[in-house]
Amino acid sequence: MPLTATPAAPAGAQPDLQARGIAKCYGAHAAVDDLSFTVERGSFFSILGPSGCGKTTLLRMVAGFQSPDAGEIHIGGQSMQGEPPNRRPVNMVFQHLALFPMMSVGDNVGYGLARRGVAREEIKRRVGEMLERVSLAGAQSKRVDQLSGGQRQRVAIARSLVLEPTLLLLDEPLGALDLKLREHMKIELKQLQAAFGTTFVYITHDQSEALVLSDHVAVMNHGRFEQLDTPQALYYAPQTPFVAGFVGANNRLPGKAVDVQGDRVQLVSASGLVMHARRAGNRPIHAGDFVEAFVRPEVIRIARTATEFIATGMSHHTGVVESLLFDGANSAVLVHETATQAAFRIALPQTGQFADLRAGETVAFGFDPQRAVCFAAPPVHDAA
Repeated sequence: MPLTATPAAPAGAQPDLQARGIAKCYGAHAAVDDLSFTVERGSFFSILGPSGCGKTTLLRMVAGFQSPDAGEIHIGGQSMQGEPPNRRPVNMVFQHLALFPMMSVGDNVGYGLARRGVAREEIKRRVGEMLERVSLAGAQSKRVDQLSGGQRQRVAIARSLVLEPTLLLLDEPLGALDLKLREHMKIELKQLQAAFGTTFVYITHDQSEALVLSDHVAVMNHGRFEQLDTPQALYYAPQTPFVAGFVGANNRLPGKAVDVQGDRVQLVSASGLVMHARRAGNRPIHAGDFVEAFVRPEVIRIARTATEFIATGMSHHTGVVESLLFDGANSAVLVHETATQAAFRIALPQTGQFADLRAGETVAFGFDPQRAVCFAAPPVHDAA
């Protein structure tokens, strides 16, 4: 069944993008492998994956810069078979923006309109309106090199949106920005998309960008979508080990299932740690199967002693703090479980109660098994 992103859209509205059985091979390598999905009108849709997973190839096929070996692409309900890039109702924002440094801001934004033969006065009016909408009113005569990185980003987006495309394709547009500006531009992009209502198709390897910006995210790996879902579902209910490991921080524990009761799995990790987790994914798990468990750092509770775990009946472990990872609100500790030396990254609560925690201290830690996920996995040679 084709995967579908379904944010709010008028009932019966035609999807802005439909891909049916899209494939692209380079020799024996399948860069895009039989993908089918739809993107609804007015949504912010991201394709998230590591380098080489096929996301740029997919975007270039939508734009018309490459042709699929198989399958069909429909934009706004119209087949794009044989349509060149300049005949497609799309525009593209590249990582390095591709602005013309010798032109003014106004000429950059109006370039596509001029190429289409739009009258000069109409170009001036539409460029002025567009610059106002992206908070660059009065910047028409400025040179591009007089602008900040964030302002240049808005010029590139304005240049694309002034042509009123059905789809705006964004190829890692924040990749060249420094961290602080990238964080700021994530919010600006989300606000711009909401204001214009244009469908954005965004590719990135940065999970934070995808989760913050998107209505729906497709996690791509080896030319296929591992999971297409809301950011919340990807984070809290991953359907494959790859998604669990790629989206957000996670403690990964390969091992073997020793008892399965419904969706509750008891397993022994490769290091010998006994723990419980919730079965996830589509593959059944039976006692004796090799599995992979994932526990997010923020779901693990840490305490100076085991007293609070004993009082609540929560299963727990003891461990020794190896090191502290200070990162402000995202600070964590690395703990090795006492008996098995299994390593856990544990997020510290922002209460200040562990501000004096030091390497070498013994602590207790535990987690709700329903908040740990367990997948059937290929055999792991050193599993218990």
